[in-house]
Amino acid sequence: MPAWQAYADEVITFCDTSRQLPAMECVSCQQNAHLAELPARDRISLGDYWRVAHAWSALPGWLVVISTRHIVELAELSADEATELGFLLQRTSVALRTVIGCKKTYIAQFGEQSGFEHLHVHIVPRMEDFDKHHLGAGVFEFLKRPETVWVSVQTRDRLALELAEVLHLLSDLSASSV
Repeated sequence: MPAWQAYADEVITFCDTSRQLPAMECVSCQQNAHLAELPARDRISLGDYWRVAHAWSALPGWLVVISTRHIVELAELSADEATELGFLLQRTSVALRTVIGCKKTYIAQFGEQSGFEHLHVHIVPRMEDFDKHHLGAGVFEFLKRPETVWVSVQTRDRLALELAEVLHLLSDLSASSV
């Protein structure tokens, strides 16, 4: 069994229609309006300008970094938002390597799907044992799989807690070295 599948033992076996919103609404803004109510998987890290969430996919550790204000492109970032994003991408990549055991991470930003135009950046673990068709842009095949094989809510929450702990330790180390 590939190493990345160790966290994929629990799968969603039903369609969670409670999370579906009308296409014209911004999903990220809806979630950002209720941060305290979000499950662990949707608030792995909460910063001044960004939050980290585990994406809906068949790949354990597929994360998204989501702006806490409604913007749609990187050019709209303030200097402080851009700085926090840079640090968060680096620390989240380290946390994924620590928790998931990935070889490296892929970073992507599109925001083209209706309801998801809000600026969010994908951080995708690139596992050592990926088939060659999952390398590079092929990794998006994990998003195309049916919901029945997505990483379960329980597994995403468990990973979220592990990742949050590592991110907290990295933040503490960074603060103590200043």
